[in-house]
Amino acid sequence: MVKVCIVTGARPNFMKAAPIIRAINKAIEEGKQISYRLIYTGLHDDSTLEPSLFTDLEINKPDAFLNADCENLNELAGKTMFAFEQELTANPTDVVIVVDDLTSTMACAIVAKKKGVMLAHLVAGTRSFDIKMPKEINRLVIDGLSDLLFTAGVGSNRNVSREGAETSQVYMVGNILVDTLRFNRNKLVMPAIFNILGLKEKEYLVFTLNRHALLSNPENLKKMFAGFIRETGNTPIIAPMHEYAGKEISKLLPAGCNFHIVPPQTYLGFGYLTTHAKGIITDSGNVAEEATFNGVPCITLNSYTEHTETVTVGTNVLVGEDPEKLAEATHNLISGTWKQGALPERWDGRTAERIIQILLEYNEDK
Repeated sequence: MVKVCIVTGARPNFMKAAPIIRAINKAIEEGKQISYRLIYTGLHDDSTLEPSLFTDLEINKPDAFLNADCENLNELAGKTMFAFEQELTANPTDVVIVVDDLTSTMACAIVAKKKGVMLAHLVAGTRSFDIKMPKEINRLVIDGLSDLLFTAGVGSNRNVSREGAETSQVYMVGNILVDTLRFNRNKLVMPAIFNILGLKEKEYLVFTLNRHALLSNPENLKKMFAGFIRETGNTPIIAPMHEYAGKEISKLLPAGCNFHIVPPQTYLGFGYLTTHAKGIITDSGNVAEEATFNGVPCITLNSYTEHTETVTVGTNVLVGEDPEKLAEATHNLISGTWKQGALPERWDGRTAERIIQILLEYNEDK
């Protein structure tokens, strides 16, 4: 019996954990000896985990919540390590899969290795090459400790190989997010705001923003809004946002613009909005990946992306925090002169299937 512990640390992690869970459940139905526990490092009443999230993804809620929650990252790491050690002691496992690159998931990776448990990283090899970023440090630590490195593309393979990973540790399994996108493609739900605002498919833009670096420079952000909103003309802009970000951004918008700040949407509702949009302006790597999968033009408000294939192969363009580049890219998007994108290698929806097969084969070799 292969006992798998899947560690998540934030809402977006569940979109990547869900395909793993479904693949395990399928393997169990086929008579394979495998089981799992889903762990969330955050609070059991985390407001970002709306009840519909697990229904939409068709998975159960986490088996355990570590309830580690504090703003100081070092304190967070310590609390998470203590709580996860107790979890592993009470529920021994054969392999720990940590999702993405948060401080809490890094802490769980350290505990797993100290307890001699096989460690797998999903998604391994993503790099910004900016060591000042806490997430970059987390990535380096997790990848350095991991026995199995599950990567999304050739670029990620090169990164971990250059840092000393053995070829036998590295598996290019594909983009796990695409598994979820394919699974939910025919389940998307038109949100109420679609009719309330009188939206029409391919005749509106979606805008998202979460990076503190952007919000902490309101003067430049105001210039960015002025330029790109000017280029959108009468095209409605839909911006699902949490209350704090919405209030800050509303202060920076040009008077009378067609910019609509709306509450955060359900997973399937947001997926409907982005799938049917004319284009997307975002600072989210996940949203940019979804845009490439859906063939929707995407402008990313960052100077780098950990998933370069969304730029080199897909529909994504990076503009950083430059108001002029943003305005120019918006002009190209609205005018219909956007580049043609394609699906990168192994964006086929079988990533989780490959991962579970690898884990089962490892157990057989023991």
